[in-house]
Amino acid sequence: MPTQSLTLPMPLDATRVATASVDGLSICIPVYNEEGAVSETLVRCLAIADQLRAAGIPRLEVIAVDDGSKDRSAEIVEQHPAVRLIRHEVNKGYGAALKTGFAAASYQLVAFLDADATYPPEAFPSLVVPVIRDGADLVIGSRMAGADTEMPAVRRLGNFIFANLLTLIGRTSVTDSASGMRVFRREALDVLLPLPDGLNLTPVMSTRAVHEGIKVVEVPISYKERVGESKLSVTKDGIRFLRTIVETALAYNPVRVFGFAGLAGVGVAACILAGLLVARFNGVTALGPAGTAAVFTALVCGVGGVNLFALGASFNYLVSLFYRRPIRQGLFKTPMFSAPIERFFLPASLLAAGIGLSVSGVSLWLSMQGWPIERLWLYLTGGAMMMLIGLQLGMAWLMGSVLRELSIREIGANGQGVQS
Repeated sequence: MPTQSLTLPMPLDATRVATASVDGLSICIPVYNEEGAVSETLVRCLAIADQLRAAGIPRLEVIAVDDGSKDRSAEIVEQHPAVRLIRHEVNKGYGAALKTGFAAASYQLVAFLDADATYPPEAFPSLVVPVIRDGADLVIGSRMAGADTEMPAVRRLGNFIFANLLTLIGRTSVTDSASGMRVFRREALDVLLPLPDGLNLTPVMSTRAVHEGIKVVEVPISYKERVGESKLSVTKDGIRFLRTIVETALAYNPVRVFGFAGLAGVGVAACILAGLLVARFNGVTALGPAGTAAVFTALVCGVGGVNLFALGASFNYLVSLFYRRPIRQGLFKTPMFSAPIERFFLPASLLAAGIGLSVSGVSLWLSMQGWPIERLWLYLTGGAMMMLIGLQLGMAWLMGSVLRELSIREIGANGQGVQS
């Protein structure tokens, strides 16, 4: 199967030899009311032992974590003596069951998949190859990378949106951020934790992985429609996935989230102002209700967008100080709101131009010709926006310069690598 490498610049263990042997693979399976499919899943997992040995994995264990099932799931698991059964007395959640399995795993490589017979256990021998051969830390079985899939169209669309969102804010190509079939090195948990207890464990793991500098590889897998009713709520869990991806990304690289939102606001303001300029030069002197609403929207979007961008840039420095290392951050290749002094030219120029435009408008109003105030809306609103944006950029530059100096002092010269 072809693989897609998502390698990041700082591997988990740079001294690790890619071909280093591993002692075995622990497959963790969360089980909650899966009496119709769990037996098939367990049998298929146990049947791949020979293929794993051929791939360089000498031992296999299968751990089933019954998460307070109300049906016969636990009894069915007990009918497979080769499977270790761990039971939760009450339902704690998909993520909690997986974390229980991770803690009980005996071997260096840990894997997991769902108990509903949707994921192919036969793909695990292919998923372990990038770990052994290429030194990958996390291998994700991608349902969206070209293999046959029976995923419902709505969930496929949701996965496409979440994967592209993570690609955008993480600057790393991801095709399936929520896949429930993965293999990872146990030591990778040191940087992937904490993980949530719910179904959103997988997108949070993906988001942490692309920001923590571990080596991630995606391998295409097939996907079947589940046996029984799905426990995933498209609306409720979709909102939860979106929220946790954004929240997790904010803990690493705030400017990627705030920055794109800010740029969107500035873009809306620029489009509105361009339209107003065209209208003014075509002789429109009175704004009217639509024009007034447009000016208001442009002011809010423009000033608010710059504020969001500056806030994200400042948060990036605080995040780097917290981690005490120049983590992979930034919206641009070089910092925008930090030294040198030349970068203060833009806010100073905007502030001066805004003052000049506003003074010109007032002068025309007070001149002998006595321009009506309603004809000066372009001067006054344009001047106000430039002054507010220039002032905000100037404060952002000043704050960025201070935080950059603190960052360099705290984590050394490499702090210059922190970008905003």
